[in-house]
Amino acid sequence: MIFSTPLLLGHRGAPHQARENTLESFRRTLEAGLDGLELDLHRTRDGVLVIYHDFELEGRPIAEMDWSALQQQAPWMPRLEQVFALAEEFPQARLNLELKSQPGASDGREVLLAQMLQSWSGRERAWISSFDPLALIRLHRLKVGVPLALLYSEVEMEELAPCVPVQGVHPHFALLSKAKVAQLKARGLFVVAWTVNQAPVVRELLEWGVDGVIGDLPDQLLVGRR
Repeated sequence: MIFSTPLLLGHRGAPHQARENTLESFRRTLEAGLDGLELDLHRTRDGVLVIYHDFELEGRPIAEMDWSALQQQAPWMPRLEQVFALAEEFPQARLNLELKSQPGASDGREVLLAQMLQSWSGRERAWISSFDPLALIRLHRLKVGVPLALLYSEVEMEELAPCVPVQGVHPHFALLSKAKVAQLKARGLFVVAWTVNQAPVVRELLEWGVDGVIGDLPDQLLVGRR
């Protein structure tokens, strides 16, 4: 079980120390002593899972670009395979893979992610989160083999949690209280809060019993756990 103890995760790595969602940012996060990484996944037109937050790069949808074009335009952008290789250097590191998706027809990103996870020996250290309930349903049907979590920043989205096959939720930290964390955990859900950049808030969330905290600042996360 990946949540035997509360986890501290770098939000897109350590974005105040290096460009977010890059191998350098991820390495700095893990070398700082955090438990793992939160990162964003998109599928290119030619079927490569790349790490990037926005749906577009300089006005062009990632889903309409080939990997070769991305390499030229954004040479710092890694592929998921490279993150898996980095994780092998840190055998205790956990990976929260946020699948970027919008409700509607799929371009196959769920299938591709499931295949890649099934071929990675470290998959027991990973779980998937998404704002898109349809993507989560597809991943469940694919028997992806890792925990799934619903991401949300609007309180109304929480009502979807019982309707989708998830084991956890990732609410924005401002939506949480001690009672809310207890309520969610009583329903058997793990709870990971984002994006938390102040040590006192980290400490309070951990006292409330969250299973993970995602933040931009490794030092604030670590101080909050002391």
